[in-house]
Amino acid sequence: MAAVNSPREVQENFRVLVAVTGGSGAIYAQRLVEELLSRVSRIYLVATPMGSKVADFELSARGEGFSLRRALAGKLSSEEKKIIRVFSNEDFFAPIASGSSAATHMVIVPSSMGTLARISSGLSLNLIERSADVMLKQKNPLIICPRETPFNTIHLRNMLQLAEMGVTILPPVPGFYQKPRSIADIVNFVVGRILEVLRLEHSLYPAWNSRLS
Repeated sequence: MAAVNSPREVQENFRVLVAVTGGSGAIYAQRLVEELLSRVSRIYLVATPMGSKVADFELSARGEGFSLRRALAGKLSSEEKKIIRVFSNEDFFAPIASGSSAATHMVIVPSSMGTLARISSGLSLNLIERSADVMLKQKNPLIICPRETPFNTIHLRNMLQLAEMGVTILPPVPGFYQKPRSIADIVNFVVGRILEVLRLEHSLYPAWNSRLS
């Protein structure tokens, strides 16, 4: 696993924007934020209106732990408020809309193909798309997790164009060599891959053939 930081070392000035759009898979965003809470100095959270609706539909209510549904409704615990900032997708006055105060990293999970297409075309119709544009111009890491299957030719061309700009295209495709026993194990695999691209170590699943490394 190509990671460089100890599992629970908080990375100062590590500001991650997690964007949630209308594709299926809000659980990936919830689990990612849960992992980032003890690792980074700031988490920015933005969702499209459909992203919020999908999260409400797909995620169950949680009594304990981070809840994406509660966070998007502005209901953060006192501890979560120290790390998380939630912005409306229409708020172009948010700091992440400017290169002078951009996030250091951005993850769109899940990403609808419409959002991906507009970013690929250079359109900035909302805060998520504007923030992605900022990441590209500042050459900061941008990870997009497209949630669609099968891909059509337009999807593939848009992903190729973004990849050629330096974007990491990370479809939420699980591996099974870790022998998952639950949905949580499958989700952890995808979130672990995102953390690896962010250069953050994790213990969400064992590395491939780790006994031989």
